[in-house]
Amino acid sequence: MGAIAQDMWLKNLIGGIWQRAQTDSALPVPNPATGERLAEVPLSSAADVDAAVRSAREAFERWREVPVTERARVMFRWRELLVSRAEELARLITTENGKTLEDARAEVWRGIEVVEFAAGMPTLMQGFVTPQVSRGIDMELVRYPVGVVAGITPFNFPMMVPMWMMPLAIAAGNSFVLKPSERTPLSAVRLVELAMEAGVPEGVLNLVHGGKETVDALLTHPGVDAVSFVGSQPAAEHVFRTAAACGKRVQALAGAKNHHIVLPDANFEGAVHAIRNSGFGSAGQRCMACSVVVAVGSVADSLVEALREAGDKMRIGNGLEEGTELGPLIRAEHRAKVMEKIEQGLAEGAVLVRDGRDAVRRLPQGFFLGPTILDRVTPEMTVAREELFAPVLSVIRAGSLEEAIGVVNRSRFGNSAVIYTESGAAARQFRETVQAGMLGINVGVPVPTAFYPFSGWKDSFYGDLHANGRDAVEFYTRKKMVTSRWFGGDR
Repeated sequence: MGAIAQDMWLKNLIGGIWQRAQTDSALPVPNPATGERLAEVPLSSAADVDAAVRSAREAFERWREVPVTERARVMFRWRELLVSRAEELARLITTENGKTLEDARAEVWRGIEVVEFAAGMPTLMQGFVTPQVSRGIDMELVRYPVGVVAGITPFNFPMMVPMWMMPLAIAAGNSFVLKPSERTPLSAVRLVELAMEAGVPEGVLNLVHGGKETVDALLTHPGVDAVSFVGSQPAAEHVFRTAAACGKRVQALAGAKNHHIVLPDANFEGAVHAIRNSGFGSAGQRCMACSVVVAVGSVADSLVEALREAGDKMRIGNGLEEGTELGPLIRAEHRAKVMEKIEQGLAEGAVLVRDGRDAVRRLPQGFFLGPTILDRVTPEMTVAREELFAPVLSVIRAGSLEEAIGVVNRSRFGNSAVIYTESGAAARQFRETVQAGMLGINVGVPVPTAFYPFSGWKDSFYGDLHANGRDAVEFYTRKKMVTSRWFGGDR
């Protein structure tokens, strides 16, 4: 990568040139499975942000005039480059994030899916016309790009989430400044390199590394018109309040506490398999992961035992090794916080069914935590309320579907919820009454495709227009309404 200097410092991309940040501060980027240092990520200054935004603003004035069909062709070329480098990208994701190769490969294709959607921008940007809305008067709606968009992305999907933003924003005619997670910056660098190779002009796409100071400089910069963010709930609220107060359009995707309801009539093996993959896949570090299992009635005891057995069978290790099913957490300090929450849950009365902390001793080189299951949890307990972002399942027992839905709806989060049942009536009741934006019926990770919005509710989202789908097209464009009349015509 041209973005890595000889001393392993990552560079920023500003105006098409990879250059060192104006700072002496940096953070190490370790491989979570081994602790090996991969790079040093600079904590860029406000001056670096200003240079990137100015570059984006200048490029926007040219890019907005490029026909949308030509912008779409850039997306097609970018797509082909991503497909040809899919395995390389997957291995890079696993190296810096820790997730298994299987999960990383799926992430790559989820990102490519958004580029494919963005290639349809000539149709997606179409407006509307109502001729003769009144005598001799026509009315039309025309879409235009917003301007300079800042994207701030998390560590857990270092390729997919930047691709939720960049392709759609750029194809709609905007310029873009990406601030990737300082924990997983390498995947974003490679994506940007491939975008430039595909023909994205200099300055249209910029990348600035950094931490909170860098983010705040983007949120308050007068040259930024819109901000797209994905991350934790406290950070999302900060981003939304700060950027909105500065008059910017904002979408901020936040945390989650996803509940999975299991009814006695569910396909038992299917439910166990789905919960295992949802709760423990990607080490639980995804905002669609199962975090709380609500076992209804007689299914509880057998379900808890089956989940324990499923956890026992999972192969824990380096995600680069084929056959690994559970990789490490992102950092040692995150693992320490999760272990504190486990202890807190036990102190509050939860019953430890499976203790994943033994992986800390067995795999000392990385940041591993094995599948952990807490039973007899109540909705008031910390482990039931707070996002842990780890392979930890809390089991709450409920007497009926109505009680189970009540448990879900008590959560301040509303990202996702799932039900396992063979009853259409129960599934419909769940769909109509549960307070979450993305629902699964016998589907453990109900992530919408790129053609639909990623539609979290409550404290899982700040803003009006969600990521992906038609919402994203609306977010990255603004509308003009034109009412016209021509004197002297036949009508």
